Amino acid sequence: MTTQERSPAGPERAHELDVFAQLCPSRAMFAELADKWSMLILMSLGELGPQRFSELQRAVDGVSRKMLTQSLRTLERNGLVRRTVHPETPPRVVYDLLPLGRELAVLVAPLGRWAEERTELMLAAREEFDRAHADG
Repeated sequence: MTTQERSPAGPERAHELDVFAQLCPSRAMFAELADKWSMLILMSLGELGPQRFSELQRAVDGVSRKMLTQSLRTLERNGLVRRTVHPETPPRVVYDLLPLGRELAVLVAPLGRWAEERTELMLAAREEFDRAHADG
């Protein structure tokens, strides 16, 4: 399959961006977005709406403060999440999706549901694979 046939960007952009090309900036962007914490943060903001840091940390069970901070910064830097500081005492910081983030959250949510619905099948396949390859 050629780049032009694969590219959803259309023929005019087909040779500029190609997520399959090693040095293409779209591949680096894809890798950042495919990070599990980023995906879970997008899903949480998409499903629950604007949240404070502590709310996000509770919603995305298991994420450390450091990883949540890094992931939120990356999402904010890429134009997916907005960080709003409300001038209160103490200051209240709220994270919300920007239009690009909402667009991506809508795409990611079905993947999360698919994983939930198919986990038992994949675990069974994993056990079968492990049994078949246990002898070496």
